Amino acid sequence: MKVSVILPAAGLGTRMGREKSGTSRKQFMLLEGAPILVHTIRKFLQCPSVSEIIVALRAEDMDWARNLIEQEKPSKPVRVVEGGETRHQSVENALASLSADIDLVAVHDAVRPFVTPELVEQVIAEAAKTGAAIVGIVPVDTVKQVHKTKIRSTLPREHLVLAQTPQVFRLNLLKEAFATARSDTFTGTDESSLVERLEKVEVTVVQGSDRNIKITKPTDMELARLFLSRETVAK
Repeated sequence: MKVSVILPAAGLGTRMGREKSGTSRKQFMLLEGAPILVHTIRKFLQCPSVSEIIVALRAEDMDWARNLIEQEKPSKPVRVVEGGETRHQSVENALASLSADIDLVAVHDAVRPFVTPELVEQVIAEAAKTGAAIVGIVPVDTVKQVHKTKIRSTLPREHLVLAQTPQVFRLNLLKEAFATARSDTFTGTDESSLVERLEKVEVTVVQGSDRNIKITKPTDMELARLFLSRETVAK
């Protein structure tokens, strides 16, 4: 079984309050001396099931990122492709670069560096059986449905999941989902939403982790440093 991992990393990271190129963007911000993107790549290099890693980047970042990756001396192929203006476009560009013999595609946020190799292996194994699987956690807070500032209903938590990544799918299924979305001019917030629209398979949820955070705000960096220090101690 061949598994490709796509890391969309072309975003501007505006929620960080930084829109410049290079190290000012969140995926390139330093976490204990290494860019967040590199920490994420390292996790997937540790996964036996992963065959290759594809990083989708803005054109101006590609050469710089190649040098970063080369310095890691990766144990499996890691290549870069040009991304798009949106996550959706970046993943679609990366998909187009995959060879036909790939069985499964895992899409993971480049700024989720604390996913564990064990969790990656688990969701890949589930997708190998079912065709589609994502990582998710049940919310601990009560969730309200609102209209503007007025509450309309309280949603039962046992029927809710906060989607994380990786999200893993059979290659042909994910390609069909993107082609259908393009035809319908639909843009999803994650890959699962595209696959769900096909109504061909049920997407399985694998229990995720509170530590599998997506670094999007300046305060997330404080938590990231704490998690990284605990990982270092555990080694």
